[in-house]
Amino acid sequence: MRPVSVWQWSARGLLLCLLCSLCLGSPSPSTDPEKRAESQGLRFRLAGFPRKPYEGRVEIQRAGEWGTICDDDFTLQAAHVLCRELGFTEATGWTHSAKYGPGTGRIWLDNLSCRGTEQSVTECASRGWGNSDCTHDEDAGVICKDQRLPGFSDSNVIEGRVRLKGGAHPGEGRVEVLKASTWGTVCDRKWDLHAASVVCRELGFGSAREALSGARMGQGMGAIHLSEVRCSGQELSLWKCPHKNITAEDCSHSQDAGVRCNLPYTGVETRIRLSGGRSQHEGRVEVQIGGPGSLRWGLICGDDWGTLEAMVACRQLGLGYANHGLQETWYWDSGNITEVVMSGVRCTGTELSLDQCAHHGTHLACKRTGTRFTAGVICSETASDLLLHSALVQETAYIEDRPLHMLYCAAEENCLASSARSANWPYGHRRLLRFSSQIHNLGRADFRPKAGRHSWVWHECHGHYHSMDIFTHYDILTANGTKVAEGHKASFCLEDTECQEDVSKRYECANFGEQGITVGCWDLYRHDIDCQWIDITDVKPGNYILQVVINPNFEVAESDFTNNAMKCNCKYDGHRIWVHNCHIGDAFSEEANRRFERYPGQTSNQII
Repeated sequence: MRPVSVWQWSARGLLLCLLCSLCLGSPSPSTDPEKRAESQGLRFRLAGFPRKPYEGRVEIQRAGEWGTICDDDFTLQAAHVLCRELGFTEATGWTHSAKYGPGTGRIWLDNLSCRGTEQSVTECASRGWGNSDCTHDEDAGVICKDQRLPGFSDSNVIEGRVRLKGGAHPGEGRVEVLKASTWGTVCDRKWDLHAASVVCRELGFGSAREALSGARMGQGMGAIHLSEVRCSGQELSLWKCPHKNITAEDCSHSQDAGVRCNLPYTGVETRIRLSGGRSQHEGRVEVQIGGPGSLRWGLICGDDWGTLEAMVACRQLGLGYANHGLQETWYWDSGNITEVVMSGVRCTGTELSLDQCAHHGTHLACKRTGTRFTAGVICSETASDLLLHSALVQETAYIEDRPLHMLYCAAEENCLASSARSANWPYGHRRLLRFSSQIHNLGRADFRPKAGRHSWVWHECHGHYHSMDIFTHYDILTANGTKVAEGHKASFCLEDTECQEDVSKRYECANFGEQGITVGCWDLYRHDIDCQWIDITDVKPGNYILQVVINPNFEVAESDFTNNAMKCNCKYDGHRIWVHNCHIGDAFSEEANRRFERYPGQTSNQII
């Protein structure tokens, strides 16, 4: 073989490059295999405090190390790319100067410049990985649209997504970890402050103030993923700590581990107070408005004030959960404070202060005026937490063609589709999707109906009292969220059907008994009970979503509303139905947020 000179190789290479560019055009950044591979090795998360689940300081893990992004040259276009990396459809804003607190570790990217159409942040221009002249006081954050990308896989976002559940205050709760797309708890064996500190830092808080054992933050449900976790305290993730894989005999949910994290001081509790109550946990809500030199206290209009708003007020006060959100407070003396300074308050329940909730801003509009109709709260350190046993829904779902002459009672209680009114009663039938539902109380307080027994309504037809107007919503939705069939169930009676071995039943509906669900117990509504169905007579064959939402109107306070919605894939061929992939969804989805009425002049995150 003749030796080939370097010049000849270069000439041939240039010719090949020229031919390729003429035939194929310049390769787009999104198809660069090296950059694709690099992107696949990255992981992304949102961190910081205070924040909502779809906003925060952007952190990237590269080569096993978490780091941040400098805000120099950062734009909304870069935020769009990063929100998509995090699994959201787009960005609605971005933040600078470490709004969510300064991060730690490397500053991975500086002078990040994106067009907004890139498939990955690796396709954007920057100074290069780890090359930065910034400090963590310049950490960038993003605010993403609360809407997930269809079919998005969380494989590149905080694999092993640690979270806290059941806590009354920010930065505390039961520790849950993600494994094989399933959330599970951690056994408290050998659980200590070192492991708790790893959890707190992984979530963007400071070190741990307390390591909790014995399910102090309520019992979880389902898998227990880890046991005997032993951390040095320096690990970047709980999964990096030595641990034992759990078996069914090793641990129970009565041993679920929890944490209380140290939080940075924000001062939000100084802008709110209660007055007139019988104890420090209740009273009229007063908020402070104005700037330096012109601060004053005022009341909140009681219009539409409810449980979600009260939850935020109690959290801001540092008093835990809300037992009740009150729209009338005439029985509590407000002293010299008579001015209403805030109206139209609407919260999702996750905010850390009322300032973060949507409200009218400076444009006040109260339907009912006077101090009689101002907002109040009753707070509590404990709350219930309902969770639907999703697997049972999947196992028990079936179709029944039920004759109309057997549905008079159900019709009286509005448990059939509207087309049933024009049916040829008592002839014909309705097609019903039936299933059992088993509702567990995993919280730290019994679930009790909001209304006292003097307000319960007797239903002669079924021979029981209703203690809540609506206890559960059942819906059939298209893939894009359009409702094609619906059902609802008042609480025929809330009672302890079964309990864990060490828990005694406390509630039974017979003989006008007390209603509720005890902590550690569950209420079972069998598939053969009236109204435990969705009338699908008018539904056409196709692929749908079955959605079940417990306590949909937030009538009763819970420690966690995000686990109140269950969704299943549902296929209907006109004769049979298949229900599969049932899982607990997010009650604070984009669809849930659309229920919130918007007023003229109302804005989100309006700071007063």
